[in-house]
Amino acid sequence: MKLVIQIPCYNEEESLPITLKELPREVDGFDEVKWCVIDDGSTDKTVEVARAFGVDYIVSLKHNKGLARAFMKGLEVCLKSNADVIVNTDADNQYNAGDIPRLVLPIINGEADMVIGERPINKIKHFSPLKKLLQKVGSFVVKAVSGTQIADAPSGFRAISRYAAMHLNIFSTYTYTLESIIQAGKKNLKITSVKIHTNDHIRPSRLMKSTFSYIIKSIITIIRIFVVYNPFRFFMTLAIMLFILGLIPGIRYVILFIARAESGHIQSLILSAILLIMSVQIGVLAFIGDLNAVNRSIMEDIQYMLRKKNYKEYDFEKDDFE
Repeated sequence: MKLVIQIPCYNEEESLPITLKELPREVDGFDEVKWCVIDDGSTDKTVEVARAFGVDYIVSLKHNKGLARAFMKGLEVCLKSNADVIVNTDADNQYNAGDIPRLVLPIINGEADMVIGERPINKIKHFSPLKKLLQKVGSFVVKAVSGTQIADAPSGFRAISRYAAMHLNIFSTYTYTLESIIQAGKKNLKITSVKIHTNDHIRPSRLMKSTFSYIIKSIITIIRIFVVYNPFRFFMTLAIMLFILGLIPGIRYVILFIARAESGHIQSLILSAILLIMSVQIGVLAFIGDLNAVNRSIMEDIQYMLRKKNYKEYDFEKDDFE
């Protein structure tokens, strides 16, 4: 059994040494433990630091592509290096590396394909009340869409089995955390969480550049999740709401017409017609979105089969990941 611990990095020369010093080289249940650093276009000495600490696999992306892309590149490298289990952690040492054995245990025991580290959100001092609220909202949305019961969906500390990693395909460029759990739920992968500890805060979050930016990106991410993974429910809900709103002025028009009121007929009729037409159009989008979801599912199954074949025959040392 082989475990690979991957760390997406962007300009982490100061915090990466702290993180690497805590990582284990031996974990119960595994014959070997390797480290992988994904350098997401860093302009500092992140790569030099990784080499100095003996990181086994270092992947350098030419340009900064965002956390989600770095995460997916890491999974690709780990799979090609024949990892049986992949642990993802952050370079800012937010997560306690001592919890890695606890994190991978459900996978070793065959109880889960993905394990999420559940942080004590309410006890994290550097999290503002707003960030704590958004973390909980994100987890609630993921529960509703994926059918899972993960209490801390935004947590980046997670263990992923080889089987689960081959099924993941993140579309977001902002963050992988919510979307990966939803995909796992949609693909009927076994997913659970374990309680973990967090370390002292050493630098501000790279994802939260400002409160306003974090709110906007979180809202966009949540809406996009609904549109991509539950298109029928999302668009049909809008269609029904517009249909109901369209009925109100329509009923008003009928009442006024029967009462032979001198005015108010045409305005209500036009508004009703517009809303009802919009309702029908969005209803059609619901069916189109549902067909696209079916097509995506088929394509993902094909992708899994190709990954399974290609990674099995792969020679890691011959590839250039630059």
